[in-house]
Amino acid sequence: MITVPLSVLDLAPVAKGTTAGAALQATTELARRTEELGYHRFWVAEHHNMPAIASSAPAVLLAHLAANTSTIRLGSGGVMLPNHAPLVVAEQFGTLEALHPGRIDLGIGRAPGTDQVTALALRRTMEGLSAEHFPRELTDLMNYFSGEKPGQIIATPGRGEQPAVWLLGSSGFSAQLAGLLGLPFSFAHHFSSANTLPALALYRQHFRPSQWLDKPYAMVAVNAVCAETDERAEWLAGPSALSFLKLRSGRPEPLSTPDEAAAYPYSEIEREFVLARRDGQAMGSPETVRRQLTELVERTGADELMLTTLVYDVQDRVRSYELIAEQVAGGLRQRA
Repeated sequence: MITVPLSVLDLAPVAKGTTAGAALQATTELARRTEELGYHRFWVAEHHNMPAIASSAPAVLLAHLAANTSTIRLGSGGVMLPNHAPLVVAEQFGTLEALHPGRIDLGIGRAPGTDQVTALALRRTMEGLSAEHFPRELTDLMNYFSGEKPGQIIATPGRGEQPAVWLLGSSGFSAQLAGLLGLPFSFAHHFSSANTLPALALYRQHFRPSQWLDKPYAMVAVNAVCAETDERAEWLAGPSALSFLKLRSGRPEPLSTPDEAAAYPYSEIEREFVLARRDGQAMGSPETVRRQLTELVERTGADELMLTTLVYDVQDRVRSYELIAEQVAGGLRQRA
């Protein structure tokens, strides 16, 4: 049985033949249900110029989710800092924290979460788009929350309304920085599994106790699709694999149906790409998923797992989280 806290990362997937509005309503439904089940936190991710993902404005979406839930922690997984002025992020998440104190997480990433043309359209200048600016902009953001370096600008809301700040990463840079700053760290195992163990080792090696943490706290994000049988889980996972393949090949489109994904004529190279991406993820019946997640916790020493389930139909998404809560984690309600 999985005993570490389990959380949810949702991308508000847009299914083929539906709308972004329908995707956002499905995400709201999922947030309500996972709260009922006892999942610890519910995060949404910032992506742009991706027809299959509707979570392009995390702060706006989180305000809606917070109004439709009452206890689950809500956050960004993440806000991609190169896309935004630190003052804007401080004001947005300061507002969320002021409205919903003690429930808001601000997960920060240093990549733009999109292509460079779209990143430039967001920022409107090349200044700040390079990763080398990230530590300085993170410092500016934290100072807006703390007010430790007062100047002419005061973030209102923001100053004195600091959410729980996390650093996100898929390599070693943010892992080391999170350790040095004494912040919690979330690693993107779901798309960078080869770097998981080295990054977590760097985080723990460089960790310094801070006002936020006495010891390292590492969360690992993992793809998870759970169904009654291994075969059905494989079938449900098909659209996600195809969507990622098309995104990486420059042909992004809304999420295909499972039947369309199953009928797609994969080349040998494409099939190898899809199989490699599934390495270390969790997919199958409750028994299979329990074994896979247990192995992941044992290998990584994760303090928490964040599950992301990208399937075509929201009812299958909900059912996956229900099965994991009830048959993999021993009933999350008991430790909510």
